[in-house]
Amino acid sequence: MRKFILSLLAIILPTVVSLAQYSDHRGRNTDSLEVVVAGWTPEKLEAASKEESDRVISAYKDLMWGYLQVNRERSMMFARKALDLSMPRGYWYTAQDAARILGLHFYAQEQWDSATFFYNKGLEIVQKMEDKVTTPYSSKIYEQSSIDDARSAFYGSLGNMYNMMDSIPLAMEYYKKAGEIFEKNGWKESSSILWYNMGETWLEEGNLEEAENCYQTSLKYARESGDSLQISNPLKGLGALYLQQGKTGKALECLEEADKYYSLHEDQEFRYRLETLDLMGKVLKQQKKDQRRLAIVAVSLAVLMLLLMILLRRSFILRRKNKAADEVIGEAIEDLSAKETPAGREEDERPHDLALTDREMEILPLLAQGMTSPKIAEKLYLSLPTIKWYRKKLLIKFEASNTADLIYKAKEKGII
Repeated sequence: MRKFILSLLAIILPTVVSLAQYSDHRGRNTDSLEVVVAGWTPEKLEAASKEESDRVISAYKDLMWGYLQVNRERSMMFARKALDLSMPRGYWYTAQDAARILGLHFYAQEQWDSATFFYNKGLEIVQKMEDKVTTPYSSKIYEQSSIDDARSAFYGSLGNMYNMMDSIPLAMEYYKKAGEIFEKNGWKESSSILWYNMGETWLEEGNLEEAENCYQTSLKYARESGDSLQISNPLKGLGALYLQQGKTGKALECLEEADKYYSLHEDQEFRYRLETLDLMGKVLKQQKKDQRRLAIVAVSLAVLMLLLMILLRRSFILRRKNKAADEVIGEAIEDLSAKETPAGREEDERPHDLALTDREMEILPLLAQGMTSPKIAEKLYLSLPTIKWYRKKLLIKFEASNTADLIYKAKEKGII
């Protein structure tokens, strides 16, 4: 979350960027500036000329920014003085700057009510700038781009605050207001960073669909801006998102492209490149896991298919045997019925009709080939007793004394 906040502040607070000379917080010699303002009491300021007031207010403004990161108390003190002096004198841009600084300090201390108060106060001041008032330095009115820049900064700050408070719908509402201003002015890079950070928020919230939409929008603006460094950020975000979704191929594709752009700016974004490389390592590790899992699944499926084939074969054999057993029982019943006299006595056994059943016609050629009963049983998936039964039936029907005699008589009759 800290990375998210800092990266967004870097865009929505362009004044901070413009004062990069304070990176060491001594660029303008804050001690000397304090000497400038030390002697100006409220009474002296009331009687001061416009040039003197300009100089004092400017000094307070420089001091509040100069102490921003090294001394919170002094930065807030000078911001309050700048706000108090600039408001009645119509220094609206300085006033909104001071309100923003105070809001940032209270935001950093998680004093949300106070931060909200100064952010909203800043928006009220920006509205005064838009009311066609002239600047204190000339007869010109404030430029619309300056007004939009200031207003979008407050929208972004309010978005950050509600984000930290886990009021995501409110945060998104203010982010989108800032985005509308960026879109109106064609600030592609700012739009890209804003949508990227919205994607980061949704990713943390676990809303992958919204996160992907935001990253894709960020990437679109980044490509339109032509900023190769900015293009890499949403690509990295998409890589992390696709990794969560298990789409390792797409994740690796995005991360490799992101790294290509980060490598062009390694001196600026070395940490982000390390994050990208770390994500690539996780993707590759996940791919290896997936490959092992797929191999296990493939082997498991193969084993299951083999077992299924074995079961089907056994089922087929069992059905064949059951069918053959039913045939044997049926034929046995028919034979018994044919042997009974009307009075219930058995007559002497009569020669059988040579009308052969399908099963007998199936077995007879195999006997002629010299196959044994066990071999025939194996080939036809029948039990050995069933084959012996039919063999005996054939001997009886052909009135043969043995198998050789059976085959001879079958050939003689043209049956085989």
